[in-house]
Amino acid sequence: RTQGEPFHRVWREPGIRVRPLVLILDVSGSMAPYAAALMQFGFAARAGGRRVEVFCFGTRLTRVTRTLATRDPDLALRDAGTLVPDWEGGTRIGASLKELMDRWGQRSSVRGSVAVLCSDGLDRGEPEDLRNQMARLARLAHRMVWVNPLKGSPRYEPLARGMAAALPFVDVFLPGHNVESLEALGEILAG
Repeated sequence: RTQGEPFHRVWREPGIRVRPLVLILDVSGSMAPYAAALMQFGFAARAGGRRVEVFCFGTRLTRVTRTLATRDPDLALRDAGTLVPDWEGGTRIGASLKELMDRWGQRSSVRGSVAVLCSDGLDRGEPEDLRNQMARLARLAHRMVWVNPLKGSPRYEPLARGMAAALPFVDVFLPGHNVESLEALGEILAG
C-alpha cells in the first residue's frame, strides 16, 4: 500500500463518554427544608441536555422525570409535589431503592450511570435492606454519589443506622445544605 515508504499513523483522541445521571431525591419530613432546592437541582439537571432520570422517595419511589420536562420550573415543582404521594412523610430508603432496582435497575437508566442519592440517611427501614440495595446499585452504576445536608455541619458524623449501612458503597460523600454545596455537586457531575 505504501510501497515501502514510511508513514505516520494518526490516532483519534478517545471521546469523552457522558454518562447518564440518575437523581434519587429524599422528600421525606426530615428533608423538608431541602426538598425544594433538590427538586430545582433536578429540574436544572434535566434541562441541561444530559440524559437524566429523576426519582423522589419517602416511603416509596416515584419517577418525576417527565414532570420536570416542562419549561416552567414553578409548574414543574408544583406538579412533582402533587405526583409524589408521600411528600414530607416517612423514610424507607432501602424499600425505595429496591423498587428502583427492580423496575429500572437493568434498564439503561441506571446501568453505567452516575447515581446521586440526596438524603440525610435517617431511615425507618432495616439497615440490612438498605445495605443490600446500595450494594446492588453500586454494582450497576458507574459511580455512586451521596449528598447529605447534615454533612454541612462541622460536627456531623454518619451515626444514623441507614447512613452507616450505605457509606461503604458510596464513592463520593458530599454536603448538600446550601446553594454552594449544590453548585459544587454540579461541578463534580460536569467534570
